[in-house]
Amino acid sequence: MNGTRDSAAFRREGLRIGGETVHTGRTFDVRNPYSGERVGTVAMAGVDEVRRAMEIGHAFRPKLSRYERSAILNRAAALLRERTEAASDLITAESGLCKKDSLYEIGRVADVLNFGANETLRDDGQVFSCDLTPHGKQRKVVTLREPLLGVITAITPFNHPMNQVAHKVVPSIATNNRMLLKPSEKVPLSAYYFADLLYEAGLPPQMLQVVSGDPGEIADELITHPHVDLVTFTGGVAIGKSIARRAGYRRMVLELGGNDPLIVMDDADLDRASDLAVQGSYKNSGQRCTAVKRMLVHQKVVHEFTERVVAKTRAWRHGDPMDRTNDMGTVIDEAAAMHFQRVVDEAVAQGARLLAGNRREGALYAPTVLDRVRPEMTVVREETFGPVSPIIGFADIDEAIRISNGTAYGLSSGICTNRLEDATRFARELQVGTVNLWEVPGYRIELTPFGGIKDSGLGYKEGVQEAIKSFTNTKTFTLPW
Repeated sequence: MNGTRDSAAFRREGLRIGGETVHTGRTFDVRNPYSGERVGTVAMAGVDEVRRAMEIGHAFRPKLSRYERSAILNRAAALLRERTEAASDLITAESGLCKKDSLYEIGRVADVLNFGANETLRDDGQVFSCDLTPHGKQRKVVTLREPLLGVITAITPFNHPMNQVAHKVVPSIATNNRMLLKPSEKVPLSAYYFADLLYEAGLPPQMLQVVSGDPGEIADELITHPHVDLVTFTGGVAIGKSIARRAGYRRMVLELGGNDPLIVMDDADLDRASDLAVQGSYKNSGQRCTAVKRMLVHQKVVHEFTERVVAKTRAWRHGDPMDRTNDMGTVIDEAAAMHFQRVVDEAVAQGARLLAGNRREGALYAPTVLDRVRPEMTVVREETFGPVSPIIGFADIDEAIRISNGTAYGLSSGICTNRLEDATRFARELQVGTVNLWEVPGYRIELTPFGGIKDSGLGYKEGVQEAIKSFTNTKTFTLPW
């Protein structure tokens, strides 16, 4: 971790804009959070490059058939599966995610591509008869889904470097749209790798252009350019709300933060529940909007549950992300690890008890367990985007629901109970986009609707099917029948 190695294996010193390489004269380095090694150098775009890409994207009118779009996505999936190791290595190198997590991510990305290919072939129209009322007519209404007139701006975060990109790009291709993608400046290499894969599979480069650079310099142009029809953003709440203020009269899909509970009732199998708790907290280094951020545990079983979580946390191996025996690598950078340490220290100063972890070495942060946590503490009131397990006791289901709903977020949740009455009450009363029974809050497949309410999002969903709906305009055509 001394940062002395320096081998920029991935070089992209020019931007690929409309199929041509444009040299900006400016680059920035991407470094491995664990070793400090320089793993890539990419071109830095400015406002002029963004404007040029917008003009090219807006002027291009894709005419790919459903078959052609599906074939491109399926070819890209096959190429990615063939190159799983190389793609996984790239994710691990630039993000610090362990090999177990990056390999799993590649499988998810391939799923997104295959699901997108299948959905592309699906007939998305509907037919309505008009003679349904006394004043109806002998006509039919046919609906059509058409691509947007303008360009889609997509802005993605660091925590799933390639899968977050895939969830923006694949629905855009499936619907014959044009997209300008800005990946996180912390992990741009995976986005370029994914784009190159699609070009190799036959995608016209005008349909997907990638720009990397300083958000402070180019974000306004990406959001407010007159050719932008839709902004799709995944990231933090503050930035999402800033985008909403600046975007004006444009469609927006905002997938923001989460503060997701795992709720353990007194009838739960505690071994099974503690397995879910640990996996939900520490997979992907805890850097998921749907990670377990709070463990709400019935006071009758909180002591035994806590003992199990502590034991399993201590067995959770963390260290060198490239070591395949490790369960967790680093967080995204040292600043993030330092933030987690401060938030945990604050909770301990306010009466929480540290039971495991809270050790840091650079960007390595040990899996951490706290109990005696109160809902007003920062560690559970706000989103702690890292491998921290805060445990809160509750007396009954009413209190569990009240605590769960008592934050600004409303993304997802996991429930551990065998009582159908309790499970259905949680499903009805939790103010979240997803309730998973006997699963971690983050469980889904890439096809299904995903998203939150309150500060977690505007209620619009991601997932391949829902994103396709967001990325199209519906037109109705009526005719005599």
